[in-house]
Amino acid sequence: MARSTWAVFRVTARTLGRRGDGILVFCGPVILVLLVGTWALTLTLGTALIMHPLLGIAITAQSGGTPTDFVTAMYAGGNSMAIVGTSDFVPRTGWTRMLYLFNSLVGMSVVSLTLTYIMQVYTALQQRNLLGLKFHLLSAETDDAAELVARLGARGQSSVGYSDLAELGFGIGQVKEAHHFYPVLFYFRFRQPFYCATWSAGVALDTVALIRSALDDESYEWLKESGAVEQLWRASLIVVRTLEETYLRGGVREPASELSGEVQSRWCYRYQAAVQRLRRAGINTTADEQAGAETYISLRSQWEPLTEALASAMAHRVDQLRP
Repeated sequence: MARSTWAVFRVTARTLGRRGDGILVFCGPVILVLLVGTWALTLTLGTALIMHPLLGIAITAQSGGTPTDFVTAMYAGGNSMAIVGTSDFVPRTGWTRMLYLFNSLVGMSVVSLTLTYIMQVYTALQQRNLLGLKFHLLSAETDDAAELVARLGARGQSSVGYSDLAELGFGIGQVKEAHHFYPVLFYFRFRQPFYCATWSAGVALDTVALIRSALDDESYEWLKESGAVEQLWRASLIVVRTLEETYLRGGVREPASELSGEVQSRWCYRYQAAVQRLRRAGINTTADEQAGAETYISLRSQWEPLTEALASAMAHRVDQLRP
């Protein structure tokens, strides 16, 4: 149901052009409403199927004749799902009274579970958005991983920013688990790209790629091999793979073994600009920039083709996910 609703919203958004971006914002809430409505309707329908043959026999109206049509069975079934009902229909036998009692318990449980589910979904959504906002703010609202690394390790004080890296890695892991427990989160989309899980994972992966390729080995070998950096890298890759399995139903794609010259040139230019920014922040960078650029391209090739495909599937422009 969620995938079908997303497909309808995507088609509508394409039809509206630039204005369609605002339509996609409502997809997640609409799916929740449809989900709750489906639960209520199917429970009422199932109860009506049981009660329909019993109308006028074991279940009768309190006054007057008892209608025996299916709409009346739906009405009686829906009322039986409430603890305190106002229905004109009452059970006349022992087992139908037990049926009413059972239905009221089911109705009470479903209402409680529905409210709890919706609250947990929005709590998980808030945590996901908070993580995206944190990446956005740590990068000085530039959405650039080089800016993030420069601020976490300014003037060579990378040990100060280590706890932030560990916290970001933990947050990425929480996002992955939230999408595992509440798959409807996949279809909550906002106008700002930094609220997108693909965006957060992309910035995190770019951060790790720059740490491992651009920083000086003698000064930052400990950081490159640290658990926080490894956690950030692996958790982000898992998030990207999880999103890909949902949005790209053709299956998980393997990174391309060969890259075009244009792509390598663009990534190399990106790497050189990042190195310059890190140097301005007083961070020791690698002496062999050529080897560093090759390492960066190798690392980036493992995730950028996936994030670009996801950006298209989630109706984001590819340039929105690039610094």
